Parts: sequence; structure tokens; C-alpha cells
Amino acid sequence: MHNPNYRTYAAGSLVSNVGTWLQRVAQDWLVLLLTANSAAAIGITTGLQFLPFLLLSPFAGLVADRIPKRRLLQLTNLGMAVPAVVLGLLAVTGTAQIWHVYVLALTLGVASAFDAPARQSFVSELVDPDDLTNAVGLNSASFNAARILGPAIAGVSIAALGSGVTATGWVILANGLSYLAPILTLRHLDARLLHPSDPVPRSPGQIREGVAYVRSRPDLMLILGIVFFAGTFGLNFQMTSALMATQVFDKGATEYGLLGTFMAVGSLTGALVAARRVRVRHRLVIGAAVAFALVEVAAGLAPSYLVFALLCPLLGVSALTMITAANAFMQLHTEAGMRGRVMALYLMIFMGGTPLGSPLIGALGEAFGARWTLILGGLLTLAGTLGASAWYVVAARRRAAVPAPRRLEEPVPA
Repeated sequence: MHNPNYRTYAAGSLVSNVGTWLQRVAQDWLVLLLTANSAAAIGITTGLQFLPFLLLSPFAGLVADRIPKRRLLQLTNLGMAVPAVVLGLLAVTGTAQIWHVYVLALTLGVASAFDAPARQSFVSELVDPDDLTNAVGLNSASFNAARILGPAIAGVSIAALGSGVTATGWVILANGLSYLAPILTLRHLDARLLHPSDPVPRSPGQIREGVAYVRSRPDLMLILGIVFFAGTFGLNFQMTSALMATQVFDKGATEYGLLGTFMAVGSLTGALVAARRVRVRHRLVIGAAVAFALVEVAAGLAPSYLVFALLCPLLGVSALTMITAANAFMQLHTEAGMRGRVMALYLMIFMGGTPLGSPLIGALGEAFGARWTLILGGLLTLAGTLGASAWYVVAARRRAAVPAPRRLEEPVPA
């Protein structure tokens, strides 16, 4: 926070993050209202919003390496504001239909797919390398401070406005306006204090080059394996908490919003602890992923709303420790010229798996009950983490067994 550019950037991000969480709660509540509490519909909405990460991330990462990130981020924030405003107006006027939500969620996801790799790699241009881990942790802290405020504000606002479709529309409109904050703060950054990386010149095969770089790094592949299983099956908090609140514990919008706040308390704690670290090792990512998976299974077995709410902070701590450590590891162990493409692949694996996992988890919740969305999500995350760790151990041993290439000046043994 001693960096004036980072302070300015963080202020705009906090406002936008609060708006993002307002829409996440309001959008899920709107889907429930339009579909008579359909778990599958929430899963489809979430899947469509994250589908562009799966399809567009490699290209978006290359764009982030080619175009000045500050300019690109202003465009992507504008691109995310438009579908939010349109959906809000449809809901306020009472004309919103479920297909509107699907189309606009997909549109928002396209803009987000281009925003994410640029935003992730832009942090390294804001601060010095020694401050990068701290900055990544503080970004997560900002996101989860917003996660404390956003769901609570959304839940109370929706309830105060009547808990209907129109109420969700006003909350979604507030998110659309919140994108003005990062657009304006990005314009007011001091260019003299930035550390922009040189744009990568155009050449054939640059996306393949990024993929080959990651494939040659077992340490990066380990992190990608863990975040794939966690992101695809475990980190479906919006869907699972909505289903647990409404179907299992028979609660309303306020109690649903408070669940997000309870979880964010733990998430903020985990992010602040992560911000204190200077170095990040892959064993921290593994340990946090295992802890998260076990707590998620326990949450699925919670006998009451109170027990579930008390487990939410533990879910938040373990999840954010894993996410922040994985993010920092990928950035700190990647060459500057590759960072946009590597972070795009990271986000494609981490968030792009959601279109596969969310409809599946939603369908299982529809068929077997909301508890199984958490239980199966935790078990699959645990299995994936242990499997990726075992692969890494085997790959590391194989690499160690391969002799290093002989230098030209060394004599060949007779």
C-alpha cells in the first residue's frame, strides 16, 4: 500500500468487487425466482458465464501479452458493465426471462475472459517484484472484503425491496455502475511509476509456445491439476449455498446472503495471511486443497443452518489460501514475456472447468439433494489433489534420473 498506483488501483477494484458480489447473489436469486428454485438452472447460468474462460483464454492471454494491459482493462470493464446494465433493466421492468439471463451471463463471461489474464498479470506492472506476493494477497483480501459486504448488502437489499424480480434488478444495476470505478482509477494511474512489460511482437505459434512452456514445467502442471479439480467440482459456493439455504434449511434471501458473508470472513483472513508471505511453495497449495476438500465434505453433512454457517469461514480460509498461493506461485515462477499466456492457461483450467462441473453438480443436486453438491465436490477435489501430487512425485523422480546434458568442453570417457 506504500505504492500510490497500487492504492489507486485497489480502491477502484474494491468498488467493482463489491458490485460483482452484488450481482452474483442477485443473479442466482433471480434464476431461482424465474425457474421455481431449479438447481439445474443455476448450474447452467454459472456454466455459461464461465464457458468463455474455457474457449477463449489462450487467445485472451496472447492479447494481454500484445496490448498494453492498462488500456485493455479499461475496455474489458466497459464490456462487463453493458450486460449487467441490460439484465438489471430487464429485471426492473419485469420483462426478464430465463433465456435473457443465460445470454447475458455468456456475454459477461466473454468480457471477463479477456479481463482476467490482463488483470492478473497487470499486478506485476504495478509493483516491484519483491512486493508481488503481497500485492496478490492484498488483491484477494480486497475481493473477499467485498465478498463480506456484497452478499450481505445484496441479501438485505433484495429483502427490503420485496424479494421479487424487480428487487434483483436494482441490485444488478448497481453492479453495472460499479464498473465506472476501475475505469476511472486506471485513467488516473501515474505512468512514470508503472513497470510495463514490452508487448510481445506478432509471430506464428505463440499460443502453442505458451502451452509448451507450461507442459515442460512439472511444478506448474501440478498447480494446474489441483486448481482444475477444485475449480470444476469444489468451488461452486454460489450454487451450493443457495441450494443449502433454500432447499435444506428453508431460509430466505437474507440468510442466503449472510452465508456468503460468513464464508468471506474466512476468505479475508486467508487472503491477509497469504499477503504476509514472501515465498510460496507448492506444498502449501497441496495442503490447503486437502483441507478445503475435507471441510467441504463436512459442510455437506452439517445438521443445521448454524453448523453450516460456522463451517463457512473454514471453507473460506482453506479455499483462499489455496487460490492465493496457486496464483502467486504461477506468477512468481513464470518468465515475464510468458506471464499473460501462462495466467490465461491458469484461468482457463481454474475457471474454465466450471462450465463442465457446475451443470453436473447442479444436476446431481437436483436428483439426490443439495447436500451431495458439497459432498461430491469435496471428494472429487480431494481425489484430484492427491492424484496430481502423486503424478508430480513420479515426474520429479523421472527428471532427476535423467542425466544432465554433457558440456562440450568435457572429455568423453574412454
